[in-house]
Amino acid sequence: MAGVSVRDVPAQSFINAYAQFLQRQGKLEVPGYVDLVKTSCGNQLPPQEAETWFYKRAASAARHIYLRKHVGVGKLNKLYGGAINRGAKPSKHQDASGSINRKVLQSLEKIGVVELSPKGGRQISENGQRDLDRIAAQTLEEEEESDEE
Repeated sequence: MAGVSVRDVPAQSFINAYAQFLQRQGKLEVPGYVDLVKTSCGNQLPPQEAETWFYKRAASAARHIYLRKHVGVGKLNKLYGGAINRGAKPSKHQDASGSINRKVLQSLEKIGVVELSPKGGRQISENGQRDLDRIAAQTLEEEEESDEE
């Protein structure tokens, strides 16, 4: 399919497909602590999917950087953060772990999906854009085939 981009595919199906691609490829550098760590101090437990959550976070971050130019660790912390339970007091926003998002960006940078932006933060590289568009086209084809059945 010509001219298919990440914007044309539903977010959840694209993120799952790209995470599977990253996991099959085996090049993404995964820290050793992924089965122990919480993703935010606002969370009470670590993610349930101990093997795959880092790949899904990397795929989600790559999609986010694709859609918006020049994204840094601070923006990803705000994006993946959530409400923190403060007991009887009202909930408030708590940023996600900067270490995890930094490791995700460094891993994506090592495999050539993102690169440092001259304006600060990271931007999608040409190879990364090509990969993401190819995965988006495959995902759209699979969804159209499943709709026809």
